[in-house]
Amino acid sequence: MPQLVTDVEKVISLSRYKTMEYEQAWELQRTLHTDVATGAGPNSLILLEHPSVYTAGRRTEEFERPLDGSKVIEVDRGGRITWHGPGQLVGYPIVKLLEPTEVVGFVREIESALINVCSDLGVNALRIEGRSGVWVVDSQGDRKIAAIGVRVAKGVTMHGFALNVNPDLTAYDQIVACGIRDAQVTSLQKELGREITIEEISEIVETHVLKSLRKVSS
Repeated sequence: MPQLVTDVEKVISLSRYKTMEYEQAWELQRTLHTDVATGAGPNSLILLEHPSVYTAGRRTEEFERPLDGSKVIEVDRGGRITWHGPGQLVGYPIVKLLEPTEVVGFVREIESALINVCSDLGVNALRIEGRSGVWVVDSQGDRKIAAIGVRVAKGVTMHGFALNVNPDLTAYDQIVACGIRDAQVTSLQKELGREITIEEISEIVETHVLKSLRKVSS
């Protein structure tokens, strides 16, 4: 089976315990994307938090947008509308795929990494067929704990994942998150029933994501 990416030589963890405006992070992604695509820079992983913001992927429908008229940033990733904000760890892998068409395999590797993060912390998470991201499923229903939305241009990835650690989940009440009406959104803190911080899990996420990026596809 083909290897998904070249070795991640450099990790950029910006404001790991702070926030960065979404537009600023997007511009940083573009710069790193150009460097990686042209060979001027190494593969990179950005880990950070954002101030509260809604972003809409290319497949977003009008009825999914905020009910209160909140600002929405239109982005060039796949997927639909989602929310980013404090208490959510966001990761942007900017990596050159050895097999540019292996986008699904790349997404599956990121999902596997986040499932392993959840497992390390005592949360039983999994994939749901036909639905992207990472989920918690039990008698209480299906609950999304991590969202994934990517774009690949010139064989290099952009955008990435968002893991709910301890955010104010009421922000999702204003939208149809990821276009899914019949499921809820959850967080590590909610599932564990205890306080948990970004600081507590940052290194765990970094370790699993980097390990997953180096794996072969399944």
